[in-house]
Amino acid sequence: MSKFTVVNHPLIAHKITMMRQTDTSTKDFRQLLEEISLLMAYEVTRDLPVKDIEIETPICKTIGKEISGRAIGIVPILRAGLGMVNGILTLVPNAKVGHIGLYRDPKTHQPVEYYCKLPADATERRIIVVDPMLATGGSAAAAIQFIKDRGCTDIKLMCLIAAPEGVKVVQDAHPDVDIYVAALDEKLNENAYIVPGLGDAGDRIFGTK
Repeated sequence: MSKFTVVNHPLIAHKITMMRQTDTSTKDFRQLLEEISLLMAYEVTRDLPVKDIEIETPICKTIGKEISGRAIGIVPILRAGLGMVNGILTLVPNAKVGHIGLYRDPKTHQPVEYYCKLPADATERRIIVVDPMLATGGSAAAAIQFIKDRGCTDIKLMCLIAAPEGVKVVQDAHPDVDIYVAALDEKLNENAYIVPGLGDAGDRIFGTK
C-alpha cells in the first residue's frame, strides 16, 4: 500500500482555514494555494537523493550536499491543478511542467483524456501530479494511469484536501504512488463534494463563479 501523508504544519493549517472561508477573495485564495503548495513541496521532495561534492567557501574548501538522481516534473490536472504549479516552481525552479486534461463521459461516467503533454524526458523524472481536491479519486487515478501508460514510474500525488473515499480509490488503483495532502476531511456529500471542503477549487482559483 502506498504511503499516505497529511502534511501537518501550523502555517498550512492556518492558511487552509482562510481558504475554506466563503468570503476569501479570488486573489487571496489563489495566493494561499500557491503558498501551501510551496510548503507541501518541501515535504514531497524530502526523500530526494543527495551526493557529496567539494566546494570552496570564502574561508576554505569543504564538502557540501547536492541533489542527485531524478529531476522533478510537475503535472497539474486541468484546470484547478494549475493553481499549485507556481508554488512548487518557487521551491524547485528547474522542474519541468506537463499538463493533463480529463472529462467524465456522460454515458459511461469514466474519465476520458482530452489532453496530455508531458516533458520529453518525463520517464527520467519524478512526476508530482497536483490537484487541489481529491474527492472521488476517479480523475486522479485516471491521470496517474495515463502518465504510467507513457512510461513514467516514479510518481507522487499532491493534493490540498482529500476525502477518505478518494484516498482509497487512488491507493487501490495505484499502491505504488504515495499521496500527500494538507487536510483529510470527513466525507463526500451526495453531490461528490468534500465535506467540509472549500467548494469548487477551480471556480475559486479563477473567479468563474
